[in-house]
Amino acid sequence: MPDFRIIDTGEARLRVAVEGSGPLVVMVHGFPESWYSWRHQMPVLAEAGYTAAAIDVRGYGESDKPAEVAAYSMEALTADVTGVADALQPGVPAILLGHDWGAPIVWNTILSRPERFRAVAALSVPFAGVAKRPFNETFRRAFTDKGRFFYQEWFAAVGPAEAEAERDVRDFLRKFYYAISGDAPAGTWPEKPAGATLLEGMVDPGVMPAWMSDADLTYYVAEFEASGFFGPLSRYRNHERDWAWQQQFANRRIEAPALFIGGSKDPATNGFGAMADPIAVMRPHVPNVEGHILEGVGHWTQQERPGEVNQLLLDWLARLPR
Repeated sequence: MPDFRIIDTGEARLRVAVEGSGPLVVMVHGFPESWYSWRHQMPVLAEAGYTAAAIDVRGYGESDKPAEVAAYSMEALTADVTGVADALQPGVPAILLGHDWGAPIVWNTILSRPERFRAVAALSVPFAGVAKRPFNETFRRAFTDKGRFFYQEWFAAVGPAEAEAERDVRDFLRKFYYAISGDAPAGTWPEKPAGATLLEGMVDPGVMPAWMSDADLTYYVAEFEASGFFGPLSRYRNHERDWAWQQQFANRRIEAPALFIGGSKDPATNGFGAMADPIAVMRPHVPNVEGHILEGVGHWTQQERPGEVNQLLLDWLARLPR
């Protein structure tokens, strides 16, 4: 197991799993995950001569869990990531790595603080520049206003989504992980009307795919039974606040070396069907991006295909300017 540390970032105290020594790679997980989602990458990076530092985002695990929705804004979370880098490698630009919500967090961290980070890698969620409108307006036009269910609309109100997830955490995680994995057949993420709950129509896989062992699932279940879901879900409740903060960077590009790894079966990689070539969409905003789409991979990129992801990461890291 890695070395666990509690790091005070200035606004929050975060649990950080640290392994290895050398140039710092700060790793940021998504929803509903934890530092543990990087379990296959940390020892490999450490052996290759890097310090792998995987955080529990605020609201998760043993990190602080503020009681206000606004405390989970992108501005706050990017400050947390910077605080971890400052604590572990002061004065030296670090490397960022993020998955799912961790991808927008690392994209926005380097966008807002380009002098503090020298490279960024993201899995699953591409960066298409600062949006012209808050994302909740976009998904409501595409889904809610047309009477279609969209999971982020279900997550928007405090209370109902927490109650559904916390009623049976193991059941929730099994169905959620499976539904957008590369192993799930088409239709596992059901089409349903606006007003439905997340779990309505979701499939119980019976046996989880091999990449998610019983021990892995049990670890996640214990983390969320202890932490609850208010903090993790509040990330979805800050779209307007995030958009307002991001406008100051609207004319800025991410000029640093960048790596993107997506999955051909990941709805986040193709923008829920709205993005035929995510890497081409990224290039005007991240000109030095190198992109890879892994065939048959779903949303849980680094857990579903750890060997391929690790090789791509190590190759890219080895080519970064020192």
